[in-house]
Amino acid sequence: MNGRYDGCREGSERYVFRLASGQASVTELTEPFRMSQPAISRHLKVLERAGLISRGRDAQRRPRRLEAKPLEEATEWLENYREFWEGNYQRLDALLEELKTKQKKRRSTKR
Repeated sequence: MNGRYDGCREGSERYVFRLASGQASVTELTEPFRMSQPAISRHLKVLERAGLISRGRDAQRRPRRLEAKPLEEATEWLENYREFWEGNYQRLDALLEELKTKQKKRRSTKR
């Protein structure tokens, strides 16, 4: 994942969620949060460097927008691991069930 998601740290996800509903300026992003505009700008710069958001230009405004492609890549990457671990858990469940059955058979033959 080569550092792309370093911007997805505690606090930054709220801007990503907000931008998922449409572009917004830094001023618009500060309204619902108790953070200063410079603090939010720092978060946004990290997200921008990571390629998760981009900055546009609309007269004096510099609206940010969510970039879907990197998030799609992350989803695909995570999905591969989900399938891998799901398969491992299913095999582990089957093995545990087999061991339980063998243990029950041993107990019943000892009596």
